[in-house]
Amino acid sequence: MLAAAALLLPCAWAQAQEADDYAAMLGWLAETRIEERAFAGASGAIAVNMAAGDLNQQANLRSLAVGDGAHASASARQRSLADVADAPHGAAAVIGGRAFAGASGMVSINQASGSGNAELNAIAVTLAQQGIRETSDEQLSSPAFASAGLEHRPNQGEAETVDRKVAVDASALQGFEGVFQLNQIAGSGNAADNHFVMSVQTVP
Repeated sequence: MLAAAALLLPCAWAQAQEADDYAAMLGWLAETRIEERAFAGASGAIAVNMAAGDLNQQANLRSLAVGDGAHASASARQRSLADVADAPHGAAAVIGGRAFAGASGMVSINQASGSGNAELNAIAVTLAQQGIRETSDEQLSSPAFASAGLEHRPNQGEAETVDRKVAVDASALQGFEGVFQLNQIAGSGNAADNHFVMSVQTVP
C-alpha cells in the first residue's frame, strides 16, 4: 500500500505541473523590446512610443521658445473611463543589444507592456535674454507640466500578470550624450512620467 502511494505522488505532481504550463500557454504575453543596435550612433530629437497590450496611453511632448520674453511649456491630459481589459500572463519591457550606443541628442521613450497604463515625457526649453531661471516645484506640478496619472483604472476582472520584467541591459546606452527620458512599465494600471525643464540666457 505504501509503495503504491509513493508511485502516485509523482504522477499527481506531474499533472499539476502540466495544468500550470497549459494555463501559461493559454495566457497571452505582452513584450516590447528595443535592441540589435537600434538607434546606435543616431543624433537629434528622437521620440519612441511602444505599447504591447490594451488601452495604454503614451505621449512625448517637446516645447522650445526663443526670444526676449520667451516661455516654453508642455501640457498633457490623459483620461480613460469604464475600460475593460485582460491582463497578460507575462509582461516585459526591455532595452538591450547596444541600442542607442554612441547616440546623442534628446531622446524620449515610453515602453508599456500590459493593459491600462499611462506614460508621459515632457521637455520644455527656453532661450531668452533674461538670465538663467530656476524652475520651482510649484511650476513643475502646474498644469503646464501635467502628469500621466490615471483617473480611472481599467477593470481587469480576475486576470493577473504573473511574470513582470523591465530592464536596460549593460550593453545599451554606452557612450550616449544628451537628455535621455525613459518610462518602462510591465504590468497593468500604472502611471509614469518624466519632466525636463531648462532656461538658458542667450549671448547678446
